[in-house]
Amino acid sequence: MYVVCKEHLELAIDMFVDEYEDAPDIVDLKDTEFSDWDPPAKCAECEKNAEFLVV
Repeated sequence: MYVVCKEHLELAIDMFVDEYEDAPDIVDLKDTEFSDWDPPAKCAECEKNAEFLVV
């Protein structure tokens, strides 16, 4: 699972495919709320706001 900004979305997809050898689901964090989990506010690769969850 990767939480990233738009700039690092392609990198996160590539890392997911390399690790799991399957296509990920991409969740837009602006459109989705989680009842039991708060996603990180910052991208895993930089200091920008997190925008996408790659699972």
